[in-house]
Amino acid sequence: MRGGRPASGAASAPPTMRPPARQGSRPVLKWTRPRFECAHVSHARAGTPRPFPLPTFHSSIDDHAAIGARSAWIPPRLYPLPHTTDMRLEEYWGVGPKTRERLVDTLGADRAATAIERGDVRALTDAGLTRGRATHILRRATGNDGMETLATADAREAYKDVLDLVVEHALTERAADRIRILTPLIDPAAMESRLDDVEQAREVWAGLSDDDQRAVLAAYDTYDDRDGTELAAVETAITLAELGVDDGPFEPVSSLDPEALADATTALEASAGDRIQGDVDAELDSLRTALDSLEGLDADTLVSELRDGGVTDVDRFREALEDRLLTETDLTIDRIREAMATDAADAADFVAQTLRQLRISVQSATDEREEAVITDVESTVERHREAIDDAVTAVDEIALSLSLARFADAYDCTRPTFATADDAAISVVEARNLRLAAEADESVQAITYALGTHDVESGPDAAGTPGDERVSVLTGANSGGKTTLLETLCQVTVLASMGLPVPAARAEVTPVDSLVFHRRHASFNAGVLESTLRSIVPPLTDDGKTLMLVDEFEAITEPGRAADLLLGLVTLAVDRDALGVFVTHLAEDLDPLPDAARVDGIFAEGLNPELELRVDYQPRFDTLGRSTPEFIVSRLVANADDRTERVGFETLAEAVGQEIVQRTLADARWTDGSSSTVGE
Repeated sequence: MRGGRPASGAASAPPTMRPPARQGSRPVLKWTRPRFECAHVSHARAGTPRPFPLPTFHSSIDDHAAIGARSAWIPPRLYPLPHTTDMRLEEYWGVGPKTRERLVDTLGADRAATAIERGDVRALTDAGLTRGRATHILRRATGNDGMETLATADAREAYKDVLDLVVEHALTERAADRIRILTPLIDPAAMESRLDDVEQAREVWAGLSDDDQRAVLAAYDTYDDRDGTELAAVETAITLAELGVDDGPFEPVSSLDPEALADATTALEASAGDRIQGDVDAELDSLRTALDSLEGLDADTLVSELRDGGVTDVDRFREALEDRLLTETDLTIDRIREAMATDAADAADFVAQTLRQLRISVQSATDEREEAVITDVESTVERHREAIDDAVTAVDEIALSLSLARFADAYDCTRPTFATADDAAISVVEARNLRLAAEADESVQAITYALGTHDVESGPDAAGTPGDERVSVLTGANSGGKTTLLETLCQVTVLASMGLPVPAARAEVTPVDSLVFHRRHASFNAGVLESTLRSIVPPLTDDGKTLMLVDEFEAITEPGRAADLLLGLVTLAVDRDALGVFVTHLAEDLDPLPDAARVDGIFAEGLNPELELRVDYQPRFDTLGRSTPEFIVSRLVANADDRTERVGFETLAEAVGQEIVQRTLADARWTDGSSSTVGE
């Protein structure tokens, strides 16, 4: 059916009707055929457009007939669900009245709910939500319990930073979206299961030849270039299956029916775009070509050309027009003769009427044939719907698994082990900070650290052996990597809780109910102190296991009272059997420190010839570190821009110890003369 006329022909499915309004006591029936934006109620990927049009109906009458299961297509906004169903969307975190209205208007309540439950970022962004907002909603919808373990804003920021690094290794946009909504898991068995999948994917990926790896990457590049459509997914599945890999993440594609996928590919190619494509049906192509030819013919021009050819007799004129139309359009003589005018006033009117009637006839035949082809294509796609859906799922799952595997390989990650809450521990051997590893040109110093009932028998030579204390106070040099150590432990904990390998040679983690990560926030504002205490203390008082990673708590209040509050926090962490690292410069004021806590230190060793601070970032266990302002002052003296500025810094040098400053510069191969030269 096209242009308001019902289609005819045995091959066409009967059009359906909708009564959008009433006139008097009878509904006004209208023909309608929604195009490709309609969505199949049973489609495996919520929000994926239907690949071809199909007659359907919609109604303003509340008690219209129920929609069929697989044969019905629901255009957005045409089938509003009951108000209570619409309102149910607001039960999802982050979905308020405005967001609900937008989702319902664009997707419909049922499709919107399905998209949220399935974590379909694309469906929500297509509905007009920003990617960030869609991601936030889906994280909470699919992993709210896990998100609740991130007890502070800094913990959540660290989690997002980790995801950003993982996303950089995503094979597809869809895989990137799925990575962005990965959340901490609360079941250790689920963590182990995901780790199994990632480790298996790493093994299989490493076992592929370079050519096969390039083929996989190229296939997924093409998949993304074609917007991840069903057709792109089926073609990608065929490419992956042809690699002949049948284990690990590739196992699902190896079990797909190749003949079904080939037939589905043909059907999906036919319906790509806003109409049936060319070279699908010869008869349809012929009718379209004829219609295009007819549109290019002008009645007056034809009359002139026929007369110029010497045709003046009426019967001869009719025959000449038939011959000309046969040549121009390749239509049958019967169709042309059926369209010939019977009551024309003159030759020009005869040609004009004939062309007009012939166009109507060919347009009607084209519509009928297109409907027949659509029905056939629909039948093919529906016959292979399971194979198509399986291909879509397999391609997405393989992309996610390989993306996670590529991330783990890029950072040389290893599988963590999990300690029970009764024998709580967090330990890392040769751990690396992900952000530093991603940004630094030089290699990052790996560190070893351990708390609780761990299995680290010894650290690096100078560090000693970590004890089994559950809480530590970390001290040491300015810019010595204390905050970086907290970030590294946080990254390891977050990755392990998501069931992902961690950047360490070995790691043991106790899954925690609350991860408290607090960065240094320099402010003496009473509101900051109160809000900080409100965020970091409740997790300690709740039931469950807590990991505390607190950086320079003293920065938010005056030093004297800060030491008292920090000692209270350390004591509370010990009393509540928490694990924790507290970075501070006030360790000597924390007296008496609980027996279950220890003091560790990081040491600066001087300046290098470029006047950069030389730091041994490996903490030394049971050793008090100290700040090293003399190294910083030494660098300032050496790098002073002019004599006046240098005099000011030399005054500071006298305060911290002129001899120490001079020795520091000498160790860095600076002499008094060269130092003066730099200052000048």
